[in-house]
Amino acid sequence: MSVALTLSELAQLVDGDIIRGGLSVSFGGIASLDEATPDDISFLGNNKYHGQFLETKAGAVIVPKGLEDGPEGVALIGAENPSYAFGLAVTHFTAAFSRRFEAGIHPQAIIDGSVKLDPDKVRVHAGAVIMAGAVIGEGTEIGPNAVVGADVVIGRDCHVHANVSIRERCLLGDRVIVQPGAVIGSDGFGYETVQGRHVKIDQIGIVVLEDEVEIGANTTVDRARFGRTVIGEGSKVDNLVQIAHNVQVGKHNFLVSQSGIAGSSRTGDYVILAAQAGVAGHVKIGDQAMLAGRCGVATDLEGGKKYGGIPAQPLVTHQRQQASIRKLPELLKRVRALEKEG
Repeated sequence: MSVALTLSELAQLVDGDIIRGGLSVSFGGIASLDEATPDDISFLGNNKYHGQFLETKAGAVIVPKGLEDGPEGVALIGAENPSYAFGLAVTHFTAAFSRRFEAGIHPQAIIDGSVKLDPDKVRVHAGAVIMAGAVIGEGTEIGPNAVVGADVVIGRDCHVHANVSIRERCLLGDRVIVQPGAVIGSDGFGYETVQGRHVKIDQIGIVVLEDEVEIGANTTVDRARFGRTVIGEGSKVDNLVQIAHNVQVGKHNFLVSQSGIAGSSRTGDYVILAAQAGVAGHVKIGDQAMLAGRCGVATDLEGGKKYGGIPAQPLVTHQRQQASIRKLPELLKRVRALEKEG
């Protein structure tokens, strides 16, 4: 079956407006602006790439609504969100070879006899281990060499990729994705120093990943000291993120690579932590707050604002300070010159 799209079909697929181009002209692939051929669809989602847009050889480009001009001979479709619209086109073209769920238990998987699953409705790959008392929902896939601990509950249509470890009693909702190498439910970093020795404190809580959470590769989410560490519904956690014990992440957060949240902190809904942002323990961050890269949070932050710097402050203030710092060498020269004159 052909996956090619005519311009009119593309516009319908992405709910866009045809700005120019022949309705019946068809396209067979997708590519970036600088690599596209006349058979490809591309998109302009960031004005930084406007130069590439003007030189592209793509057959059609999805652009922001209101943009009327473009390179000669290139069809244009206006969309409210070109990046999202292009994602719909990508899904169309990749459907032919994307993951298809096929139920079955590989003979080299190790599954305790007390595990609750329907072998006709789940898939378990070679080398996977599922321990006593676990429950696996319909449509869920457990990847090669993944380990699902005792009494873990995993919901429907989840995908636990290769080499993931989910420790005992943790709970995963429906449509959760855990990328390769992630660890869910590792011990929280809890110690007390007694008579000069670090004594480990038992971590007896669990981790809860609510519906439609995605956990990135090699990310770690620590179990609570007691109670629950929670990642809220729809939140997306990038690779190499550390989430400590008893953290409560709100709904629909974005936690970007190498960011970290220390124990017992809380984020509201729709919070964004950019790369390498760090949050100290026992801190609350309000709904829709945005933390710039390498931002350091030591105190509670009000929601609905952008922050940057260490310690975190309003992003505009931080940017002004950084601009002033760049002027310091010249200011120092002037001060020294004035001192010599004096």
